[in-house]
Amino acid sequence: MESMLSKAKTFCPFIRTSSTATLRQLSTGRQNGQSALTIAAFNCPVMKTALIKQRRTYVFPTRPAKASMPTVEQIHLDAGVIDTSEGLEKCPHASKALAAGRGQTTKSVTNAFPYEGFYNDILERKKADKSYRIFNNVNRLAKEFPLAHPRDETKRINVWCSNDYLGMGKHKDVTKAMHESIDRYGAGAGGTRNIAGHNLSAERLERSLADLHNKEAALVFSSCFVANDACLSTLGSKLPNCVIFSDESNHASMIQGIRNSRAEKIIFKHNDIADLERKLASVDPARPKLIAFESVYSMHGDVGPISQICDLAEKYGAITFLDEVHAVGMYGKRGGGVAEETNGLMERVDIITGTLAKAYGCVGGYIAASAKCVDLIRSVAPGFIFTTSLPPHIMTAALTAVEHLKQSQYERAAQRLAVSRTKAALTSIGIPILANNTHILPVMVGSAEKAKLASDELFNKYDIYVQSINYPTVPVGTERLRITPGPAHTPQMIEQLKTAIDNIWTEHNLPRLDAWSARGIDVGMGVAMDHANTERGYIGQPTERHFIDAAHKPNPLIAAA
Repeated sequence: MESMLSKAKTFCPFIRTSSTATLRQLSTGRQNGQSALTIAAFNCPVMKTALIKQRRTYVFPTRPAKASMPTVEQIHLDAGVIDTSEGLEKCPHASKALAAGRGQTTKSVTNAFPYEGFYNDILERKKADKSYRIFNNVNRLAKEFPLAHPRDETKRINVWCSNDYLGMGKHKDVTKAMHESIDRYGAGAGGTRNIAGHNLSAERLERSLADLHNKEAALVFSSCFVANDACLSTLGSKLPNCVIFSDESNHASMIQGIRNSRAEKIIFKHNDIADLERKLASVDPARPKLIAFESVYSMHGDVGPISQICDLAEKYGAITFLDEVHAVGMYGKRGGGVAEETNGLMERVDIITGTLAKAYGCVGGYIAASAKCVDLIRSVAPGFIFTTSLPPHIMTAALTAVEHLKQSQYERAAQRLAVSRTKAALTSIGIPILANNTHILPVMVGSAEKAKLASDELFNKYDIYVQSINYPTVPVGTERLRITPGPAHTPQMIEQLKTAIDNIWTEHNLPRLDAWSARGIDVGMGVAMDHANTERGYIGQPTERHFIDAAHKPNPLIAAA
């Protein structure tokens, strides 16, 4: 090409003033079998005639490897183009090449979509309505649980909103298992489960999770968001003409999975059995149906009516999809979730999903169901097939936590004691907590701006971290602080939290129990969903219990109702 260009430069000013690299780049780009240089040449008043003459001989388009169409350089030479009397500016072909050679850019489109402005408008609206989120820098300390340090590593803050509900993330057996696995297998997974990512750690963990829920099989995902999305989108799209019934308070992961399935969706009122039955009865009995709901709803702390929903599923020929994310490890004699609290109930639920990132203190999610259902998801769900597997050390640590909580009651007992103490302390000063008998304490504020203010003051003035929750996680007007007492929160820490919240509520005149009750909101210590001696009976007479200190050593305490 270089020798040809040397000759061509004698005749063509465009070639003579363009660099070899520029011409090579233009000549190698292809569209419909022609080089970008050839296509541009049709805009040249001199070259156009020569090209049309050559087209009479060749058929367009041809495959680049087989075409005998000459290059633009050859056409210049063959045509004997030496007349430059009109100047380079008269040749669009040459001027474009020269511009490319000089690094010039063409004029931008004046009516292009204003992407950056669009992004900014949405962000400014969120800032204006006080729902814009700013992340706090919180570095949880394994040896000082539940304390953490902010950016200043010399300071300490008390974390009251962690989803590591039982402190298993720093349990000595869990971290030991993780270290040993890293030393043996390294840091990464190596690929998807289909490509180098399947191993003994995955098999052992899935067997343990299937056993936990008394199911034939289980399948581990990178998170329970992915597990819910993959499972619901796959079933909803594969089951012919499927309709999915979804509780209106379901988590975003379930909503996303239902949306991705493109199946018909029918939303029923939160925990409203009568509304669900009316809607089930309206659908053809022979039509595939799936009911998606949760056991513990993370922002309300209330519990789904699992038995009644299973009754309706059996009556109307539906399958059940139960999200136990905020319940696994926390409820049931072995940590199997709320469904384990009632004998035989787990077996009635078709599909159970859970997480390894909350009570088990690690990361990841899973489904547990029949062997064929799990195999279907494994075989066709893109969210499983095309995602890198969890690394062995994560699955080994999670397995250790799951097996520990199948046997140990200490962590659950200590956590329940802390919940009982905290609820009693806050309600004694009129702090409005949405009534429930789970481990989640939604402290109602009712304003995104004021919830953020309360959270900031707890953090900055009192070294207490409680995250504010706003729209879209909760409806506008129900903004709140979400408190999750843990097994290492001592009576002294609870008293510090009580004093700090009382001061902030007083200083900013935030609504207390009476104001929320007047609005018809059920706030207070708890609700009589179960008898006091059941798994979730927090309210009762003082009795000797245990709590777990930072080293997970059981210590006797006297519980205060």
